[in-house]
Amino acid sequence: MTGPDGAHLLAISDLHVGYQANRLIVEGLRPEHDDDWLLVAGDVAERSTDISWALSTLKKHFSTVIWLPGNHELWTPPDDPVRLRGESRYRHLVEEARRLGVITPEDPYPLWEGPRGPVAVVPMFLLYDYTWRDGTPGARTKEEALSRAREAGVVCTDEMFLHPDPLPGRDDWCRDRVAETARRLEALDTDLPTVLANHWPLHREPTAILHYPEFALWCGTELTEQWHTRFRATEVVYGHLHIPRVIWRDGVRFTEVSLGYPREWGRRPTGPAGPRRILAGRQQAARR
Repeated sequence: MTGPDGAHLLAISDLHVGYQANRLIVEGLRPEHDDDWLLVAGDVAERSTDISWALSTLKKHFSTVIWLPGNHELWTPPDDPVRLRGESRYRHLVEEARRLGVITPEDPYPLWEGPRGPVAVVPMFLLYDYTWRDGTPGARTKEEALSRAREAGVVCTDEMFLHPDPLPGRDDWCRDRVAETARRLEALDTDLPTVLANHWPLHREPTAILHYPEFALWCGTELTEQWHTRFRATEVVYGHLHIPRVIWRDGVRFTEVSLGYPREWGRRPTGPAGPRRILAGRQQAARR
C-alpha cells in the first residue's frame, strides 16, 4: 500500500466525539490531498455506536484510515449497547473497523511510499502495566503505587470501565500485547524504517509535565522505553495525555497528536489542533 507524491501521512487522536463540539470538528475534517492517509491514535469515543460513526465519517473523506484503540474505546460503559468486555470488546471493534475499510493493529502493516522510500506504518495496541511509578516515589509495587495515587485523589476511570477479561489484570493484558507486537515487529525487514503509533507514550519522558504526576501509572510501560531505536522508528505517534507537542529522543521525533476535550482546546489561543503531518521532520532527524 503506497501514498503518491504530494500526499501526506496525517495523524490525530483523542477525538472524544461524545462531545458535540468535537463531533462537529470530525465532521469537518478533510484531507489536504486526495490521497492523504489519516492515522487515528485512539480515544475516538466510549460508546461503540459513536466509534463506528466517527470512523465511517473519516473513511468517506480520507483514502486510507488507520485506527488503533485507546483506553476509552475499551471501556464498557453502562449505556453502551455492546456489552462485551476486554479482549472480546477489542476484537468486536477490530471487526467493525475492518467492515468500514479501516486498517487496525491486527492487519498487515501498510507501507507509506514517501520521497525517501518506504516506511512501515505500525498501529499498536499496548496498554500499560503500572510500572511508571515516578509520580508515586517510593512505591515498590503496583499495589503500593495505586494506593498512593488513591490517597492523592488520582484514579483513572479505567479502573471501573476497562476490563481485562479473560486475563486477571490490565497489566497482564499489556504484557501479552507487548510480546505479540514485538514478535511482529521483529519479523519486519531490518532495513525498513517505521512509524510507530500507540495511544499511550512509548517512554515516560512525556509524562514529566503532567499536572497530576500520579496519573503516569496509567500511561505506559517500561517494556517499550527503547522501542523507538530497537524498531528503527523515524517518528513515534501517541496521544492520551492531551498535551499536543513534539519532543525528540535519540534523534527520533515523538509527536503527541491529541484533539482533547473542548474545555482544553477551547482555552488555547489557536483553538483545536487538527491532524498533524507525520514524517515532516524526517529530514531534520537525518541530520541529528
